[in-house]
This record gives sequence, C-alpha cells and structure tokens, in this order.
Amino acid sequence: MALPVVCSLWLPAYAGATRSIEHALGEARFEHSPERIVTLHQGATDSALALGLAPVGVVESWLERPMYRYLRDSLPTGVRYLGLETQPDLEAVAGLAPDLIVGVRYRHADVYPLLSRIAPTVMAETAHDFEAMLELMGEATGRERQAEVQLEAWRERVQDFRCRVSARLGDAWPQSVSVVSFRGDHVRLYYDGFARRILDQLGFRRPAGQEGAGWGVKLVSRERLPAMEADAIFVFMRDDPAVAELHREWTAHPLWQSLGAVKRGRVYLVDPVVWSMGAGILAANRLLDELYGHYGLQDTSDRRDPDRADSPSGQDSDGPERDLQVLDRRGDEWPHGEDETC
Repeated sequence: MALPVVCSLWLPAYAGATRSIEHALGEARFEHSPERIVTLHQGATDSALALGLAPVGVVESWLERPMYRYLRDSLPTGVRYLGLETQPDLEAVAGLAPDLIVGVRYRHADVYPLLSRIAPTVMAETAHDFEAMLELMGEATGRERQAEVQLEAWRERVQDFRCRVSARLGDAWPQSVSVVSFRGDHVRLYYDGFARRILDQLGFRRPAGQEGAGWGVKLVSRERLPAMEADAIFVFMRDDPAVAELHREWTAHPLWQSLGAVKRGRVYLVDPVVWSMGAGILAANRLLDELYGHYGLQDTSDRRDPDRADSPSGQDSDGPERDLQVLDRRGDEWPHGEDETC
C-alpha cells in the first residue's frame, strides 16, 4: 500500500502576494514560494522530503550519520550538513542564502533572532507533533494541500489499525503499553514523546503511574523495573556494547521476569530511529508499519510507503535486513481473527 505521492505538477499556493505565517515564536513574511530551504530539526527534514521539497541544508542525524537511511536517498545531491540540531552552524546556514529556515522552539529559541536575520524563519512549538510540523511546512512553502493529503491518509491508517487490532485482541483491547529506551547507564521510561503520542492516537492505554508531566523518568536501579508494568513493552536501544550489557543485566533480573508483558511474550524490540528520532510523517508511517507487523495485522490500505519492501519481516529497501523482533517470546497467541470489515 502506498502513501500519496506528491505530484510534481502541483504548484505551490503562492500567487505573488506577500504572505504572513504565524508560528511558535512570532510571524514570518514571504514574498514568494521558498526554494532554498534549511531544516534544523529531524522532523522538519522528514516533513520537507514528504512534501517533495529539496532542502539545501539539513542538520545531521543522531544515528546513521550523516542522515538516517530512510531519508538519505531522498536528499538532493550536494545538500549541506549543518552540524547537530542542538548547535547548528549559523555561519554555514547564512552561506547557503536560504529563503526559509525551519526549526523547533525548544531547540532554537535562543538563536531565533539571528536566524530571522538570515531568512524568514518558522518555529514549531514542539518536536513531537509531526502533524503540526507537516502543516507548518506546508503553509510556509505553499503546499498546504499536499500536507493535508498526507494527513488524511495518516488518519485513515490510524482508523484501520484501531479497527483491526480491536478485532484481533477482542476483550484484551485496548492494551496498556510502556515505551522504554535502554542507555549505557540507565533506562528511560517515556510518558511523552513522538512514539507515545502516536500510540495514544492508535488507542493504546498508558499504564497506571505513567500519566505524569514531562517526557518521562530515568530508571537507574533495577528495583524500579516494576514501573514498566504494562500489557506490552516496546524497547529501543542503540547498537552499543555498554547498552547491550545493561540490557542483558536488567532483563536477567527476577523483577524483569515478573513483568506481565514479559510473561506473555509481548516485549517488542523496535527501531530507535523510527520510534524516537525521525519525528516526521514518514517516520510515523514506518512506526505504524512495525505495529502492523508486531500484531500480525494485514495493512490493506493505500497509505504505505511504496519504497518499503512488502516482506512481513519488515525489511527496508534502503537499509540492511532488520527482522521484527519479539523479546522473551513465550508462545502468546492472539485470541481472535482479524475483522475483514475493517
């Protein structure tokens, strides 16, 4: 199934008049449709490419540098890398002579005055709201309709998944889920974030005790493992020896073995790029692809990325084979078949 392809014949919605766009830090004015776009956030890069735009400058990715594999082939030849989003090279930004800069408030509020002197600059309110970022990118570039088409397709996929997973799990739906990241010296349990917000849209529940404010909590002691208790646990972690060692130690602990999700074989290893770092509509659809696979659901919609392989193992066409992995598989079976009316 394919995501809607942005047709090159769709022209930006500018008609020569000056436009003003409100954003998280003020207002930006444009006299023409931007053509030299700089993105200073991962979700902004994802959104630009989803709309068929060709940014002249982007910040480096957190993993798979200089750019995530799922975006790499879509970037134009000669794109300039501008450092990390936490500290972009402003001199390099200025040297690109952009006519649009896109960032996010919590990363770039301090440098916004300088960025605005270089080019019209728009700021998203939060890094986690990929729908708002796509709308902002569409408005700034005159591609509102293209953005809306992608969002309509996303909402249809959300409803399709909700219908199918509800039919598959029956009375066991909705499930409570924990989102966990193993690090080198601690474990992060997320109350908010890109993945957490998507899971909320899809109808998953937050476990008791995970409704707190802020991004979440750091767990530094294995005695805190019961805080992860949920019907299912989604785990992501970097390919790093220290991370692997901590994961081995924590998952060997009796408190890990006592978790309900572990006993039922519902601990899923997921892609850290897609679940935590991509932060855009393309990453969101890949996250949903993984969930269809983990829950054994058939995606019969027309919204999947046409460049993704159709293999149920989750193999990408733009990266090495990566099987959908279930940690601590213990023979858990879904209680119902899939609803063919979805």
